Amino acid sequence: MDFHSDSNYSYGGSNLTTGDEPPHCGASLLIIFGIIFFLGIIGNSIVMYTILKKTKCHAMQTVPDIFILNLSIVDLLFLLGMPFLIHQLLGNGTWHFGAAMCTVITVLDSNSQIVSTYILTAMTLDRYLATVHPIRFNYVRTPCVAVLVIGLVWVLSLLTIIPVWMYAGLMPLTDGLVACALLLPDLVSDTYWFTLYQFFLAFAIPLVVICLVFFKILQHMSTSVAPLPPRSLRVRTRKVTRMAVTICLAFFICWAPYYILQLVHLGVQNPSLAFSYAYNIAISMGYANSCINPFLYIVLSETFKRQFVRALRPINRKFRVNPSTTDGGVSVRMIPEGAQRERASREMLPSEESPA
Repeated sequence: MDFHSDSNYSYGGSNLTTGDEPPHCGASLLIIFGIIFFLGIIGNSIVMYTILKKTKCHAMQTVPDIFILNLSIVDLLFLLGMPFLIHQLLGNGTWHFGAAMCTVITVLDSNSQIVSTYILTAMTLDRYLATVHPIRFNYVRTPCVAVLVIGLVWVLSLLTIIPVWMYAGLMPLTDGLVACALLLPDLVSDTYWFTLYQFFLAFAIPLVVICLVFFKILQHMSTSVAPLPPRSLRVRTRKVTRMAVTICLAFFICWAPYYILQLVHLGVQNPSLAFSYAYNIAISMGYANSCINPFLYIVLSETFKRQFVRALRPINRKFRVNPSTTDGGVSVRMIPEGAQRERASREMLPSEESPA
């Protein structure tokens, strides 16, 4: 995660802390980052396993499946940079992993932020087509097109972070130590323009696009007089749209403080202790976003819950659990293996709700 320091533009958040920072603050950050890392790795692994398990059961992935799977992959890659951030917190901003790892981790960090934003933007546009033009553009909303869009998103992101590729490197510190930083040629001017560049491409422009698209969706849902698709399809579409809105809202709530403080820091030459606290909290919120997405899927999607339970079911246990209509319990009955495979494939046919 890029940020400004007094000496250059560096990876991670620890260099903004001052020497007067109380020890308990660093310990608290380590605990928070550790919890985020642990829960995020588990949650995103669950999402990936559930969707991939569905494919293994010969059920076709839907467009929402593909977007959410790739969002989980990006979140997982983003979280993999946290151990290096924790190491910097323990080492007061020093870097001990060499120049090559500095470039790799900085690029991975920056790329994950931008890819997440672009995937959310693409997912929002998909919701627009599914809600406003469910029949007219049905040929566009296919898994093949979704995969092509994801590939385009990665290419655009890698092009966007060319400055990171060019300038990530080791910055000398006192006592022969080094830090991982963006060694921009002109510290004042380049830092100013790079901050604006990152703010608009990774946050502001996608935010405006997403807000406009969701406004059009809401406008259509409130004023539409065209013939409606079947009720079951409308219900699934609304559920997935609600999921997309929640994910996008969580993303921008978590990342807004970070980008706002980036802009504020352009005018702050010597960050105060309070500013350092706020900055570290903002960094925590950014990483937390990659942690909470899987739990949003679980809370808001009944389909994802069913797929997750089915993915965890042992292969050799061929039974079906049905809710009881009499006493609120459950009933268990054996079913043939072939029948279960046929039923599983039929239930996991492409739908608007899966897995969101």
